[in-house]
Amino acid sequence: MDKCPKSILRIITGFIFGVIALACMIFGGFPLLLLISVIVYLCSKEYVDILKHKGFYPSMKVILFADAVFAIIAYFNKFSIVPIAFTIGTISAFMWVLFRGRQPYIANAATTILGFVYSGWFPLHLLFLRDLGSDNHTSIQMLLKTDIFNAGFGYVLFMFLLVILTDVGCYYFGVNIGKHKLAPVISPNKTIEGSLGGAFCAVVGGFIIAYFIKLPWYHALIASLLVTLCAQIGDLCESLIKRDAGVKDSGDLLPGHGGFLDRTDSYIFTIPVMYYYFAFFVQGNLAETIINFIKGLF
Repeated sequence: MDKCPKSILRIITGFIFGVIALACMIFGGFPLLLLISVIVYLCSKEYVDILKHKGFYPSMKVILFADAVFAIIAYFNKFSIVPIAFTIGTISAFMWVLFRGRQPYIANAATTILGFVYSGWFPLHLLFLRDLGSDNHTSIQMLLKTDIFNAGFGYVLFMFLLVILTDVGCYYFGVNIGKHKLAPVISPNKTIEGSLGGAFCAVVGGFIIAYFIKLPWYHALIASLLVTLCAQIGDLCESLIKRDAGVKDSGDLLPGHGGFLDRTDSYIFTIPVMYYYFAFFVQGNLAETIINFIKGLF
């Protein structure tokens, strides 16, 4: 019997993963925490394996310890103690190098810290983003997080759909009209035309989705541009890490897609940026504060 074509495997895998992710995003709370925790673990493992090809040996134990602390902080929305977690994680990275590490010491400490930031702290912002617009529950309500269709769900849906539109647009326009290389050394197949096509699809989709989640047009435009920019940069940065380490894929756990880092790279920078934008500019008044500060200078 012939093997299943790679394209079919890619579609099946993407569909299954998408359905699971959508369900977890709808319910939020513990299901979303569980999904993100699994992804963070697998991405962290792939990250460590990639770095080993480069001759670096970041501590998987320290990365997972820091990731677990950040996951608890994000789940209970305790942003105020993040500096403490970063301090403990950074000191732990140096302590591991000091007592258990091996050469190159500086690189191993640095890549350990980068590991829990890149593959842990950044993706875990999804829990903060999903909680935007929720009331401050207490006791069992806080633990279960029963608020399903709050503003945060709309923001998460907005972001995920626009990342998908960016990927589709980049591929379609890149294949059909792409001529000028975007980053020939890092990712030879990506083109400027494909990048602009992906941005166009994201902006158009952003206006449509914004209508349903009642997001003003100017926020829709800015947020759409931020999503497509961060998604494409995230994709390129993961390619940069792999190319520097001399590996093609981050792993082989997802048939037709490679590893989890290959599948989620577009979200790693996008998630935290969108959280800060929606939290401080859409729901907060940071823009007004900045304008008043600038006026005060004159």
